[in-house]
Amino acid sequence: MKRVYTDEHAEAGVRSELPEIETWPNQYTTGYEIEIVMPEFTSVCPRTGLPDHGTLTLRYVPDRRCLELKSLKMYTLAYRNLGIFQENVVNRMLADIVKAAQPLSATLAGEFTPRGGVYTKITANWTRSRRRAR
Repeated sequence: MKRVYTDEHAEAGVRSELPEIETWPNQYTTGYEIEIVMPEFTSVCPRTGLPDHGTLTLRYVPDRRCLELKSLKMYTLAYRNLGIFQENVVNRMLADIVKAAQPLSATLAGEFTPRGGVYTKITANWTRSRRRAR
């Protein structure tokens, strides 16, 4: 049986250039959590070209930097025409957020609307292995 999805489909969008996520200095270093909900996320299936819609929920504990929301919005809008699998969206976005803000921990959940009766929820977690010295 011939595979319909190729390795190129699987890798699509993973290394695409996306806008920078900006940050600003955190004024409160005591442990608190920030939750950001992005209910109108859109990307494109790399095989079919059909749109994927979903809600992304980011929860993170900031360290020295907080995410600047407008740049995060511009970053997520860049996915609108990007062919990328849903699993890769969540993992790539979490990696970019961690790189930008260097939080103590972060979780990104993507809940994608059903297509063909299939609902998908992908959750990626990141925790700093050890605390940096201040």
